Amino acid sequence: MQTVFSIAVDALAYGMVLFVISIGLSVTMGLMRVVNLAHGAFAMIGGYIASYAARDLGLGFGFAVLFAVFGTIAIAVPIERLLYRRIYGAPELTQVLMTIGITFCIIGIANYVFGPTLKTVPLPAALQGSVDLGFRSIATHRIFAILCGLSVAVALWYLIEKTAFGVKLRAAVDNAAMAAALGVRTEIVYAVSFAVAVGLAALGGVVGAELLPVEPYYALRYMVTFLVVVSVGGAGSIPGALVACLLLGGIDTAGRYLMPEFGEFFFYLAVIAIVCVFPRGLAGRTR
Repeated sequence: MQTVFSIAVDALAYGMVLFVISIGLSVTMGLMRVVNLAHGAFAMIGGYIASYAARDLGLGFGFAVLFAVFGTIAIAVPIERLLYRRIYGAPELTQVLMTIGITFCIIGIANYVFGPTLKTVPLPAALQGSVDLGFRSIATHRIFAILCGLSVAVALWYLIEKTAFGVKLRAAVDNAAMAAALGVRTEIVYAVSFAVAVGLAALGGVVGAELLPVEPYYALRYMVTFLVVVSVGGAGSIPGALVACLLLGGIDTAGRYLMPEFGEFFFYLAVIAIVCVFPRGLAGRTR
C-alpha cells in the first residue's frame, strides 16, 4: 500500500511539472500554430538562471524563481521579435528547422556561459522537509509542485477563456486579417502569448529541477517528452494537456517503480495507443 501511495504522489508531482512546462508549448502549437521545438530550451534557461541567482547571487528561492521567469522572458522576447515572427504562418517544416536551430544555439551558449555540469536549484528550508499524514509522509517539494501545476491550470484557463486578452488571442488565431482590421494588434497579442508560454516553461524548469535535472542537454533530452504530452493532450487544450500529463506521468512513474529495466517503454506504448484511438489528441482542436 505504501508503494502504491508513493507512486501516486510521485506521479502527480511529475505530471504537474510536465504540465507547467508543456502547457506553454500547447499554447504556441494549438493557438499560435507554431511548432516550437525550442520550448524545452527556455525551460533550461530558467533552470540555469535560477541556479545562478540562488547559488552565486545568494538570492532566496522565491526571488530566484522570479528572476528566472522574467530573465527568460527578457531573453525570449527579442528572439520572438527577430526570429519567430518570420515563421508565423510558415510551413511546419520551416518552423521545425528554425526552432531546432535555436535549440542548438541555446545549448551551445549555455555550455559556454554556465559550463557542462549539472546545475541544482537549492530549496528553502520550508520545501526540504516532509508533511506527515500519519500513515505516510509526503515531501513538501512534491506538494509545492502539485499546487503550482493546479494554480497554473486555473490561471491560464481564466486568461484564455474569460479575459479580453483571451478573446483577442482566439480571434487572431481564427482570422488574423479580420482581427487586425477590427483593431486587434495581432503582433502584440502573439508577443505576449509567447512571453507567457516562455515564462511558464521557465517556471516549470525551476519547480521541476528536482525531478528533471538541469543540465546542458536538457532541451534535447526532454524535447520529445514535451512534444508527446502536447500531442496526446491535444494542442491548445488546457484540460487535455492536464489529463495527458497526469496520465502519462502516472504510467511512466509506475513503470519506473515496478519495472525499471523497461525504461520508458510503457510511456511510449501508452502514447502509441492513445494516438491511435485519438489522432488529434484527447481534446484536440480542429484546424
